Amino acid sequence: MLIGKYILSLDQGTTSSRAVLFDAFGGIAGMGQQEFPQIYPQPGFVEHDAVQILNTTLFAMRQAVAQAGVTAADIAAISVTNQRETTVAWDAVTGIPVCNAIVWQCRRTAPECERLKAGGMEDYIRDTTGLIIDPYFSGTKMKWILDHVPAARELAKKDRLRFGTIDTWLVFSLTEGKTFVTDVTNASRTMLFDIRRLCWDETMLEELGIPRSALPRVCESGEIVGMCSPDLLGEEIPIAGIAGDQHAALFGQCCFQKGMAKNTYGTGCFVLMNTGDRPVKSKNGLITTIAWKVGGKVCYALEGSAFNAGSAIQWLRDELELIKTPQEADALAESVEDAGGVAFVPAFTGLGAPYWDMYARGALLGVTRGTKRAHLCRAVLESIALESCDLVRTMEKESGVSMAELRVEGAASSSRFLRQYQSDILGVKVRRPHCLETTALGSAMMAGLTVGVWDSMQELAGIWRENAVFTPEMEPRRREQDIARWHEAVKRSMGWAGQQ
Repeated sequence: MLIGKYILSLDQGTTSSRAVLFDAFGGIAGMGQQEFPQIYPQPGFVEHDAVQILNTTLFAMRQAVAQAGVTAADIAAISVTNQRETTVAWDAVTGIPVCNAIVWQCRRTAPECERLKAGGMEDYIRDTTGLIIDPYFSGTKMKWILDHVPAARELAKKDRLRFGTIDTWLVFSLTEGKTFVTDVTNASRTMLFDIRRLCWDETMLEELGIPRSALPRVCESGEIVGMCSPDLLGEEIPIAGIAGDQHAALFGQCCFQKGMAKNTYGTGCFVLMNTGDRPVKSKNGLITTIAWKVGGKVCYALEGSAFNAGSAIQWLRDELELIKTPQEADALAESVEDAGGVAFVPAFTGLGAPYWDMYARGALLGVTRGTKRAHLCRAVLESIALESCDLVRTMEKESGVSMAELRVEGAASSSRFLRQYQSDILGVKVRRPHCLETTALGSAMMAGLTVGVWDSMQELAGIWRENAVFTPEMEPRRREQDIARWHEAVKRSMGWAGQQ
C-alpha cells in the first residue's frame, strides 16, 4: 500500500494553518504556514471564516511540498490535526458555509449551557460524554447556529445541512465532498458522543435538537477515510490520519504508556495524561476524553484545559504593543528578579479546568507606579506556568499518579524562562523534544502506521529525542508563596462578566 516515503501533515490551528512534510525518520522535509484573522463580532464572541481556513491550509500544504522539492508520488499519506471544538456548518450540495465558524473560545452559548444545567443534565453529560457543560464544546454551538441562522434551519429541513469540526470541514473539501467523517478524538469534544459505546448519543441529539443526518461518520484516528483530490497536488493521496490537536500532540510526544503526560503551550494550555484502555471519571473539573483509536484499540486520557496561554503573549504584542516579538517578552522577564508583586490571570474568555467559570475575565493585580513592562511580561509568562500547575496537580489527584516529568511543546515552549519557571513551580523535570512540531508529527505518525511507513508504536517511540531538560531550582517556600498568590488572583477574576 505504501506509495511514497513522506507524510504530509495538515496542522490547522486557531491563528494559522500549517503543513509539515515528515520523512520516515520523523524529520521535517518541508513546511508551510499562513495566518488568518480572528473575528470578534462582540464581547465574548469569537469566529473564523471557514473558507479562509481552507484556503490557508491549501496554501500551506503546497508551500511545504514545494519547499521539500517532492511530488505527490513521494507522499504516502496525508494526515489532519486541528483546533478542536470549533464548529462549521455548510450546505452538503454547494459546500458553502452558512455562517462563520464558531471558535472553541467563543462564549456565546453560555445561556444554553445554563439551561442544560438547570435541566439536570450535568451528571448525564459527564457520565456519557466525559465532559462538563461549558460553551467550549461543539454541541451548543450547533444548536446556536440552528436557532440563529435561518439558512441552517432551511438546509436541515432538506437534509442538506452538515455540521463538523475543522477536520471534517477540511476532509470534506479536500475530497470534493466525497468524504464526510470525523475521528473519535474530535467526536469526543462535541458533548454529543458516547465515549464508551463510541457512537453519537441520541439523548443529547434530541436535547439540543441536532439532526443525526447533519453529523459525520466517526472513524478511527488511523484509517484511510478518502482520497485527496488530484487537482490539489497532482494526483490522489490517501487521507489516513485524523486527530484533534491535543490528542495528536500526546501521540507525537510518544506518551504511549499509562501515566505519561504532556503540556502544549499553544493559544490555550492543554495537559493530557494517558490513562490506558479505561476512562477515568473526574471529580475535580478535568475532562475524560479519548486519546486516540489506532489499530482498533481505544486509549483514553484525562485532560485539563486553560483557554488562554500563548494568546496572552500575543496580547502583550498586538493589543498592548509592549513587545514586538515573543522573544522580547522572554528577555524582559529574565531582566527582573520577580514580577514586582504583579499577578496576572489570562481569563480573556473565561476559566477552564479546574475552575470552569465562563464569567471569569482577565485580571491584572498588584500594579504600582514602580511596575515596569518587564514585570508585566514576567507576570504573563508566570501565569501560563501557574495555570498549568493547577492542571497537573489536579490530574495527579484524579489519577493517583505523581508525575516524574512533563513533556512540553507548543510555540510558547520556546521560552527558556517559561520552561524553567514551569519546572520550578511543579518541582519536576520539564522535557522538551527535538521536534517541536509534535502536533503535526502525532497525526503523521497515525497516518504512517495506517499506510505502513512505520510498523509499530514501539518503533515510533524510538523517534522521540530530547532537545532540552529543565530541573527545579526554586525553594519550596517560594513555590508555595507564588502558588498562593496565583490562587488569590484567580478568585478575584471569577464571575466578573456576570456582574456587568
